[in-house]
Amino acid sequence: MAAPALGPARGRRARLGPVVSLPLLLLICGAAGSEEAGAGGGAASLTGSCGCGSAQRPGAQGSVAAVHRYSREANTLGPGSGERPLTPAKMVLIPAGVFTMGTDDPQIKQDGEAPARRVAVDAFYMDAYEVSNAEFEKFVNSTGYLTEAEKFGDSFVFEGMLSEQVKTDIQQAVAAAPWWLPVKGANWRHPEGPDSTVQHRPDHPVLHVSWNDAVAYCTWAGKRLPTEAEWEYSCRGGLQNRLFPWGNKLQPKDQHYANLWQGEFPMTNTGEDGFQGTAPVDAFPPNGYGLYNIVGNVWEWTSDWWTIYHSVEETLNPLQAAGTMPVGAHVMCQLKTAWKSAALIQQGTAVKNKDIRKFWMKGPPSGKDRVKKGGSYMCHKSYCYRYRCAARSQNTPDSSASNLGFRCAANHLPTAD
Repeated sequence: MAAPALGPARGRRARLGPVVSLPLLLLICGAAGSEEAGAGGGAASLTGSCGCGSAQRPGAQGSVAAVHRYSREANTLGPGSGERPLTPAKMVLIPAGVFTMGTDDPQIKQDGEAPARRVAVDAFYMDAYEVSNAEFEKFVNSTGYLTEAEKFGDSFVFEGMLSEQVKTDIQQAVAAAPWWLPVKGANWRHPEGPDSTVQHRPDHPVLHVSWNDAVAYCTWAGKRLPTEAEWEYSCRGGLQNRLFPWGNKLQPKDQHYANLWQGEFPMTNTGEDGFQGTAPVDAFPPNGYGLYNIVGNVWEWTSDWWTIYHSVEETLNPLQAAGTMPVGAHVMCQLKTAWKSAALIQQGTAVKNKDIRKFWMKGPPSGKDRVKKGGSYMCHKSYCYRYRCAARSQNTPDSSASNLGFRCAANHLPTAD
């Protein structure tokens, strides 16, 4: 594993935690499958984390027959409406609305899923699909961009997806999540290490991209990352107070609605949904807003800094608030005050200054980790029950792993695809 570098790499490596030698790996893994890990899940926050990311393996090819449609109710747009139209930029319009964000029945309390709160969101555009390898390649070819995994020289890959040759060259694993291995040469072009390629997976989601990489791509495309509120609102697809984008049952009528882990984690993934690794970005039917793979497949970055404190009062759309005041020292002071107020609300203390509440849903003004949403193809209820709309996790902005990708949002459609 590459030695910790200065700057961003310091945060990335600092949270890896103790390492163990590979001879101990199988002994540890045998007892790990039933544990519900703590927050985090990519290359940066693997200690006690929802690593939730099996490395992408070419294996088990998915078939259309293995993927099932959502219920008609979940995808109904209204009388006389057809499918949601895709823009030339492959984005869909998410209508303005008010929804219940979070939950009063948190499944992973340390993740800050609670409390449920009403949030108003302005209309915006969201990528219908996760950014694919082919799309990311266009960006790299146009700009010469190097991802942080390429700069660091390594990234984390799920042990079950690696070739025996690659595994023989690895001497360490992360003690708290021994199925995660630091692999030299693992990056978006080589998701499972130097002997793998994405040439046969152009339509699969790009992997091993950090938050910083995602921001760079979205900026190049004339877009941005969605806020956590926007992401969760769009995930729900117009449904209210449901666990998943399609309802409350994971497999209605025994049908698979997302690319998740089936079997016993981390030892066996049966691939009953048609995939053992990532699926093509359009593999599963869209939710009610026309978004594909909004849960499962890969984790998706959002723009928010991580916090477990949330306001219980109805809040306004963060982008609307951000555009009403200039950014300056006094605004930052208000934001910090607001965030302290949110913490007090969490503890039952009243807050008098309600004018600040419109800033809350943008997240805290600074932090160590960024929010990611949606879970991945590696998530299983026994290990990482984070493929619910209200679920959330975090990583440092320079983290990368074989289950972490993104999609973009925009206030207005970009002028060019």
